[in-house]
Amino acid sequence: MTALSISVIPGQARALFPGVLACGVVAAAATFLSEHYGAPVMLFALLLGLAMNFLSGEGACQAGIEFTARRLLRIGVALLGLRITIGQITELGWQPIVIVLLTVALTIGVSMLAAKLLGFQTLFGLLSGGATAICGASAAMALAAALPNHPLKERATLFTVVGVSALSTLAMIVYPTLAQMVGLDPRAAGVFLGATIHDVAQVVGAGYSMSQQTGDIATVVKLMRVAMLVPVILFAVVLSRRQAGEASGPRPPLLPGFAVGFAVLVAVNSTGWLPDLVAKTGSDFSRWFLVASIAGIGMKTQLKELITVGLKPVLLMVGETVFLVVLTLALMHWVR
Repeated sequence: MTALSISVIPGQARALFPGVLACGVVAAAATFLSEHYGAPVMLFALLLGLAMNFLSGEGACQAGIEFTARRLLRIGVALLGLRITIGQITELGWQPIVIVLLTVALTIGVSMLAAKLLGFQTLFGLLSGGATAICGASAAMALAAALPNHPLKERATLFTVVGVSALSTLAMIVYPTLAQMVGLDPRAAGVFLGATIHDVAQVVGAGYSMSQQTGDIATVVKLMRVAMLVPVILFAVVLSRRQAGEASGPRPPLLPGFAVGFAVLVAVNSTGWLPDLVAKTGSDFSRWFLVASIAGIGMKTQLKELITVGLKPVLLMVGETVFLVVLTLALMHWVR
């Protein structure tokens, strides 16, 4: 059942309204703070949501917060497809495509292996590795939506969002200097920044701080990573179905509806028939839905649950980030 299901009758809409409104207010506040202080909007939304977690208890806001954290999240991920066209991906040639494919696959694979060695479920490695390799907080929420329910899933998702947002902000500051230190020209610097920084906003900030050309290339390479959401989500669901089968439990659908929607919107946007205003409006809605949904996830979580995660998950995410940087630089040297 989708968020736009006909089953959402007016009476249900009235029940959802207070919680949806609360998430929307937090999203607006987070956007204001992000624009004025330069930190990731997802991080602000999460922190403000955590501060207002009392709203998710028994009360008028509970149903709407749950709706925003789950249903609007899926719509927001699907609308990400309006940011990408196939033409953008092919314009840069085959080298960046190979780099993106290899970095995403290897980063996720190594993350899953490292998670298992550290005593976590491999699905946590998939979640954190996917967030690192693809598009930060948005990828974390998309993968979480595709994975089966688990008592620790929301806590793992929240930790991943916090970690990837903090590391992405640090990368935005450090990576342009690193690109200059290793002698990358503007085009190569754009490929490097687009292939390594976690969140889209931080890629844009880092790229255009160097030059217009670097910013343009970094943005397109980053969107290529965003396009990897569909195959990675499919992999996550297949892995979940196999594990569910082993446990004799319910199996999730092979490809979630929001992933199909994402792929369809990429295809439609690539035709050039879609007016720019429609694509921009859909992209703006995607951003708002994602920010509101992470606010809702924050409201549903107790802060003490995050404090107890320990040092190992932190080491895992830092290790994933360093691995991605080293791998990208190596591939840029080898793939010519």
